[in-house]
Amino acid sequence: MKSTTMKVLLVVAAVAAMVALLLVGCQRPQPPEGVQAPRPPAMPGPTPKPGGEPVKIGAIFSVTGRSSPLGDPEKKTVQMLAEQVNNEGGVLGGRPLEVIVKDDKSVPDNAVKAANDLIEQGVVAIIGPSTTPSTMPLKKICQEASVPLIACAAGKTITDPIASYVFAVPQTNALAVAKCFEYLEKEGIDKVASIYVANPYGEDGQSNIEAIAAKKGIKIVATESFGGDDTDMTTQLTKIKAAEPGALICWGTNPGPALITKQAKTIGLDVPILQSHGVANMKFIELAGEAADGVQLPAGRLIVWEQLADDDPFKSVLEEFATAYEAKYGEAPSTFAGHAYDSFWITVNAIEAAGEADRAKVRDAIEQAEFMGTAGEFKYSATDHNGLTLNAFVWVKIVDGAWQLAE
Repeated sequence: MKSTTMKVLLVVAAVAAMVALLLVGCQRPQPPEGVQAPRPPAMPGPTPKPGGEPVKIGAIFSVTGRSSPLGDPEKKTVQMLAEQVNNEGGVLGGRPLEVIVKDDKSVPDNAVKAANDLIEQGVVAIIGPSTTPSTMPLKKICQEASVPLIACAAGKTITDPIASYVFAVPQTNALAVAKCFEYLEKEGIDKVASIYVANPYGEDGQSNIEAIAAKKGIKIVATESFGGDDTDMTTQLTKIKAAEPGALICWGTNPGPALITKQAKTIGLDVPILQSHGVANMKFIELAGEAADGVQLPAGRLIVWEQLADDDPFKSVLEEFATAYEAKYGEAPSTFAGHAYDSFWITVNAIEAAGEADRAKVRDAIEQAEFMGTAGEFKYSATDHNGLTLNAFVWVKIVDGAWQLAE
């Protein structure tokens, strides 16, 4: 009997050890201490359906219009994540999460109307807009209404100077320009030309180019601008070519930068072309065609996540999001889908941390957030409402029509 009992105990112990090993093997890599990760997948089994009064989040994206390559994937992302949250029981102990998406049609005035409407509907926070021109008027509106705004646009002026209710998730133009100048210094390029879109995003980028060039002792030999709806920039590019720069920096969002890339090749402007992180989606490659090959830019890790080392702390977060997005929509997520992912989870985590759908308490929770997202490791504070550092970028190059990690 003792022998039989001992055999049973040994078998039970072995099975328990195997289960423990399996559970450890299935755990997600953990973020740095104190840094939040998105909500982990729900365990198998029935989950109670959310009930009661919904918690409302507003979202304003450029789903249509010129900036639709940014806004369309952002809309898809928040809809997918809201569905996931509700399938897993909702928020605040079982209340449904309702995300109200508004399309500003790439027009700032429409973003203003959408924000006012969402505020009247009682949203606890607003995610977006997609672009700096649409975001800047909302900075004042949301601040005066005491409604947290978590922008998906990159203009430094969104968070500098700080408005207490306004945050952003993309890497700033200041960081992106700094990354470009790292490349110029590495390659020994001491003369550069710039061309930028004549709107708040492009103008912010250009001001950072001028400031950092002065600090680095790199000469700007030519500067040109273009309108957001312009289609022919050969006149500006011809002037730039005559100035004999060692590289060209273009600051804007599609379609302008893609057209500039094609037209620069057409006139024989044979220098490295550096783009902003505002073109980090496949639409740029589609629009620029073969001319896109060789273009380089700073970008978040999402578009090259498969090329990251297995021990990269961001890889598990990126893989989980990219896999789910592609399974649902049949396409890889762009950098802009990632911005919506980050703003969504920062907002949802803040609602849970606040313990109630109270705008002021949610704002406070956002300002204290430390979060591992697609754009980088966020560490917000009372003096930093962007929360990212230069480490949020990697350097990428387009090779044979695909993104290639180049560092």
